[in-house]
Amino acid sequence: MSDIIIYTVITLSALGAVAAVVLFFIAKKFKVYEDPRIDQVEEILPAANCGGCGFPGCRNFAEALVKSDDISDFNCPVGGNDTMNAVAKVLGKELEEKEPQIAVVRCNGTPEHRKRVTNYEGASSCVIAHNLYTGETDCPYGCLGEGDCVEACDFDAIYMDEKTGLPVIKDNCVACGACVEACPRDIIELRNRGKKERRIYVSCVNQDKGGVAKKACSVACIGCGKCVKECPFDAITMENNLAYIDYEKCKLCRKCAPVCPTGAILEDNFPPRKAKPKADPAKAKAATTAKAATQQQKPEAKKQNPEKQEKKDQDSENKTENNNNQNN
Repeated sequence: MSDIIIYTVITLSALGAVAAVVLFFIAKKFKVYEDPRIDQVEEILPAANCGGCGFPGCRNFAEALVKSDDISDFNCPVGGNDTMNAVAKVLGKELEEKEPQIAVVRCNGTPEHRKRVTNYEGASSCVIAHNLYTGETDCPYGCLGEGDCVEACDFDAIYMDEKTGLPVIKDNCVACGACVEACPRDIIELRNRGKKERRIYVSCVNQDKGGVAKKACSVACIGCGKCVKECPFDAITMENNLAYIDYEKCKLCRKCAPVCPTGAILEDNFPPRKAKPKADPAKAKAATTAKAATQQQKPEAKKQNPEKQEKKDQDSENKTENNNNQNN
């Protein structure tokens, strides 16, 4: 009995040793080389795995960075320029800094501006509501207010305002783009934060004609084109009855907002405009009277000019005659 156990142990040990040797040589033969810089880059990345870079996770992003010859098109929205500069230093490459961005809600359809015509009692999801009907208002483009964007955000950078029924973006937004992807109506856009966090944009995505859009929402863009004509930098374009401000070209001159008849252009974090002083009626009347008096004096002065010219000519003739007499 003991001999059988001994032989069994020896046989199994021998098989294990042979299998280990075979697996060792196979591992050596089919070994996959992995660049050690991938681990270094992954340690630099914030490990948010948000997908804002366009890859499923930070590990995949690190692999793409190491394998790419040019990393100028890559960006980690969570880490920002500091993280990307650190990555470029590890990889021995140069990288231009990019403007930090933030999500912007391009809808200002509050209950004050958009009247509710129906009451939705279905599943609390913007995607489901969007596929079922136009929404609780007559605007088929505006925010549905069910909060899909809030659920998609991993950074607690967005919340729903109970009073307006619209999402509000907080300053800690990292521009990962999760809310942009979650919105079925594409009302959330990533834009440059701008100097001193100042931004100008058209807070509307309604593509209906002016009358229809204005009827659905009092602050809708009606496609009048006044802002396009007013902009001196060609930063505003008009397409499908909707104005759009290019944040790359916009110089924040603020000339477009005052000419918008519906107030669809919003200005974020700007100081309040100075109110124009009201004209004094008495001074205005006095100025009008003085102007009229000046205009009446001009024709009289013109009438006197021929007499002055005639007198001047006479004096010139007399002077010439005197000079001739003296010469004689």
